[in-house]
Amino acid sequence: MKAETLLAADGLEAGYGGVQVLWGVDIAVLERETVVLLGANGAGKTTLLKTLLGLVPAWRGAISFLGEDVTRWRTDRRVRRGLVYMSEMAVFAGMTIEENIGIGGQSLSRSALRRRTAELYDIFPALGERKRALAASLSGGQRKMLGIAKALAADPRLLIMDEPSSGLSPLFVKEVIHVLARFRARGLTLLIAEQNIKFLKLADRVYTLDGGRIGFAGTVAAMHENDALRRAYFGLR
Repeated sequence: MKAETLLAADGLEAGYGGVQVLWGVDIAVLERETVVLLGANGAGKTTLLKTLLGLVPAWRGAISFLGEDVTRWRTDRRVRRGLVYMSEMAVFAGMTIEENIGIGGQSLSRSALRRRTAELYDIFPALGERKRALAASLSGGQRKMLGIAKALAADPRLLIMDEPSSGLSPLFVKEVIHVLARFRARGLTLLIAEQNIKFLKLADRVYTLDGGRIGFAGTVAAMHENDALRRAYFGLR
């Protein structure tokens, strides 16, 4: 049975003020797959993610989610529909661990949020042990784990992540990938914007973004078969 397309952008263009950042971007994410969006700093990755969430308005093109045109929907409506965004900052530093998770799951009923929070503490026991500690007191890696827990609190249909490796040591990058692989195995759909190619371990498909335009769309294996992409992203000759 063919997988359902959860999210799709068709001819998406956006920017800030009079500066255009995205140029005719086409991208799709199927149910239960992980898509990695690769690009260097300044390629337009964050702008694309924010446009998909409605945080940046689309100038032209269309965005659909779960078969509905959401191009003009407010961000909160998209979130309630199951589209959740984890920014590079990930957490509210001045709030406790428990408060951050509560913010992430605010669309749930009180009883559902209690159940979801207990489940997340089982998965992230270090967070449960310090649930009343401020996020500001956590290490960079612990904050990233809290950011993932916060994003997962609403039990999203699709989790969009902006550079989850940002600011992390190689050891914590490995741990983040391990955690995401666990949720991926449970059926979570992921769209991950990254410049760290280690996240390709999770990928079913890959897009590359350069200068606000999609350059490549395909599998990791197909990337390896392309000499120019191998040199650009894997440092291979």
